[in-house]
Parts: sequence; structure tokens; C-alpha cells
Amino acid sequence: MIIEIQKAGFVNKGAELMLRAILERLRATYPDAILTMAPSHPGGSQPFRKLVDAGMYPKAWLYYKGVQWGHLAGLVPRKVREMYGVILDSDVDVVIDAAGFAYSDQWGERNSRELAQSARRWRKQGTKVILMPQAFGPYTSTRIRKSIRNAVDNIDLVMPRERTSYEYLTDVTGERANIRQYPDFTNLVDGVVPEYFDRNQHGVCLVPNYRMVDKTDGSRSSAYLPFMVRCAQQLREKGAKPFILVHEGANDRWLADQISEGAGGLPVLVEDDPLKIKGILGASFATIGSRFHGLVSALSQGVPSLATGWSHKYQELFRDYGFPEGVVSVDDPDDELADKIDRLVDERANRELSESLKNESARLKSCSEAMWGEVFSVIDRTGE
Repeated sequence: MIIEIQKAGFVNKGAELMLRAILERLRATYPDAILTMAPSHPGGSQPFRKLVDAGMYPKAWLYYKGVQWGHLAGLVPRKVREMYGVILDSDVDVVIDAAGFAYSDQWGERNSRELAQSARRWRKQGTKVILMPQAFGPYTSTRIRKSIRNAVDNIDLVMPRERTSYEYLTDVTGERANIRQYPDFTNLVDGVVPEYFDRNQHGVCLVPNYRMVDKTDGSRSSAYLPFMVRCAQQLREKGAKPFILVHEGANDRWLADQISEGAGGLPVLVEDDPLKIKGILGASFATIGSRFHGLVSALSQGVPSLATGWSHKYQELFRDYGFPEGVVSVDDPDDELADKIDRLVDERANRELSESLKNESARLKSCSEAMWGEVFSVIDRTGE
């Protein structure tokens, strides 16, 4: 059996955490399966060397100027393809999509259109298709709505990870048996605390996200960096030992450096391993962040957190963990922000909130185990 994983990657640490979670479960359940992924260009999110190092075969698949050129690999004799471990789209038995958040007005028409085209082709080939728990919508574009409807018609299992995404999706498609709501599944992955992490120096973790600059309107975009600096300054004044963790790439690093400088100089940790990033977040006293999977990593380990975000997925995540008031706005006045930070760093309040988060985390982890049961049920029907 050949299983393709798509839309995960290695640059975005949330995407890599999803990839690690999927690889772990697939290898445990289907040890003889061949796992494949389409490589990107060298600077992209799925470089050839990294996917090979992860034990996956390369799939011949490349969109360029609206045309799919991967089919041309079919002209190469099978023996040569097998010699170099190249997989064709027609060879794939199961496609697992781990986009996280790609099919919405906010990401434009292309992703949804390509999904619809691919899903139709996969259905004809008899390929099973699973969209892992992810955010969907909103959908106001007529073209995107049409693409999403056509895609769901041809996909075996689609899993919105919270209620708002479920409602956005079913507003387009109607209620469907193949649409099932499950939470983010990286909550089952264990983190690793790196040796260099020092709890005497690292207390409350700040996790910036450049998407708060380039995916929000002008006023929120310009207010984001000053907001994070305000948080850092207040934490420092309270002796909470704030530090900054870079969750992804150069833009987040730039934000981290700006926040550190604005708050008078804070430690900045840069870690490439998503399991160690999760370990750092789990070992922190509390977090304030804007990276979705950074927040999942914290909340799922019972670490009290505050968030400001750029889509509905942040509000829904905190609602799932029974702490909706943990989502704050970059426009919150200083006194309101100070009150929330006071609760975050107060020993007793922090401990009580942590216990509540752990209880909700246990419930959500049980849901994720049930989700994998549904995924395996679809995979086991391969060939039907």
C-alpha cells in the first residue's frame, strides 16, 4: 500500500508536528506501507532531502503556471522509476491531507480549486482521500464555494477541527456523513525538553507570529508588535522571567528580536526540532502567543496561556479547552491586559487553570484517538 501525505512540511513547525504525528501512527499501524510526499523546490516547505531523511519516497508532482507536470514522469519506464524510488500519482492508494488551514477565502482560490481537481481525479483512480482535522472557511467567494462542494463530493473523510469550521463547511456542502468534527491531533505527540532549557531563567514563553502582521488589517497589523512588547514588559515587571521562542522562520525571528529589544532585552530561543519546541512550551510556567500549534502544544500539556490570533481557529481552540477568555485583543487597554497577565502568573490561579486544562486535554486526546480509528477504517477499505 502506498500512502501520500500532502500539505504538511518542514518549515512551519506546526505542519512538521502534524507530519510527525501522522508518520508515527501510520508506521505503527501499517509497517509495510510505502509513504510518499511530493518534494518542493529547495527553499520550499518539503525539500527533497528532508522528506527522504524522514523515510518517505518522492512523488512526481509539480504544478507550474496552472498546469500539472508530474504526469510526464509516467513516460519514464517503471524499472527506472523504481530504481530511483519515484512514485506516480496513479500509484497512490491513500492521500492524507494535513493542510492545517488552506481552504478558505483567506488563502485565495488556488488551494480550493486544486483540491477539487485532485479529489475528482483520485475518485476515478479509486484512491481513498482523508482531510485530517483542520480549519475551514469562511467561504464568501462563489468560485471557492463551488470548489469546496466539488471536493467534498469526492473525498472519503473530511474533518473540521472545531464548530465554526464545521459550520462554514456544511453551509456550503450541507450535512454529510463524510464530514466529522475532531480536534487538532498533535495533542497526542509527546514533547522533548532540551537540555539547555533552564526553568530558573525561562518562565513565561512568548511565541510571536508574523501572520498577525501580514494576515490582519492595517490597525491590527500595526498594533501587534507594540502589543507583544507590552506583554513582555508587564511580565518582566512582575518577575515572571519572560523569554521568546521562535516557532517558525526568519519573519518570526525578526519579531522576536524586536520584542526582546522593546522590552529591554529578553532571551530568544531558536529551535528547529518541533518535538523540542513542544517540550519547551510544556516546561514553561505559562505562554502568550499567536502560533496556533504552539498554543495547542501548551494547552494540551496543561500550560496556562493567552492568545491573540488572526482567524476563528484561535477562539475555537480556547473554547475547546474551556478557557475562551484566554483569547485577547491587540487593542486591549493596559489595565485589562494586566489583569489577565496577573491571573496567568499568579501561583494559585495558574495551578487551578492548569488542572482545568489538563482535564479538558484528556477529553480531547480521547477524541483524537477516536479520530485515528476513523482514519484507519477508511484506509482499511482501500481497494473497495
